[in-house]
Amino acid sequence: MNASSAVAPLTERDVDVAGLAVHVVQRGSGPALVVLHHSTGPMWTPFYDALAEHFTVIAPAIPGYGRSSRPTTARHPSHLAVLLHQCLDVMGHAQVHMVGLGLGGWVAAEMAAMHQGRFSTLTLVGAAGMKPREGLIHDPMMESWTDYARQCFRSDDAFIAFFGRDPAPEIIELWDFSREMTARVTWKPWMWSLQLPELLRSVTTPSMIVWGSDDRIVPFDCGEQYADILCNSQLELVDDAGHVVDLEQPDRLAELIVKFSARA
Repeated sequence: MNASSAVAPLTERDVDVAGLAVHVVQRGSGPALVVLHHSTGPMWTPFYDALAEHFTVIAPAIPGYGRSSRPTTARHPSHLAVLLHQCLDVMGHAQVHMVGLGLGGWVAAEMAAMHQGRFSTLTLVGAAGMKPREGLIHDPMMESWTDYARQCFRSDDAFIAFFGRDPAPEIIELWDFSREMTARVTWKPWMWSLQLPELLRSVTTPSMIVWGSDDRIVPFDCGEQYADILCNSQLELVDDAGHVVDLEQPDRLAELIVKFSARA
């Protein structure tokens, strides 16, 4: 029996939060670890399975994405952060490791600014939220979400290796559904917050900032800013990966998180 076959089975549930249903997928055993997904929406991928060999992986669909209810009044990632803190309260998770991917990294950073004591560690992977000092965060609103997803990989070949030349209809539907919520909460300014840097300066949670060496979505400068602002942080660059390090280098990213959480 290999390690993955011995991992606890995957379960799903809806958690009632402020009258909204937050859909949560969970697998594994051990310390609780929350993963917040990219702006393209929730997908259970080999990265999650790799983490589930070491943690109880808790993967909520951020409110407004996937099978979670859409909060009609949410207009900023901090609003989603409040709801996710409440979700963890309802689930009884006072202490967790937190991993945020892309937009999920911005939401995770907002959560840390609100209540850092909940997090044993904080890992931000290609996180939005910082205003680039050089370049711009890629804006996908004038292109198809499929074209945007291609840009998230280091190359077209890497995209095709994961999704095929023509992604499945349900994947395209997920991306299109995610677009509206992303526009609602990250528009003006696009994908960054003027307030977040100052809010994070008092966060002392052990933090790891991870960036793909070929990220074409969020400039590496944003990762350097996170590393400078978070006083107890380290910065890791993963080779042969674009914005979606979790899809292109799942085992390497999981290994970084496992080792980091063990040291913290």
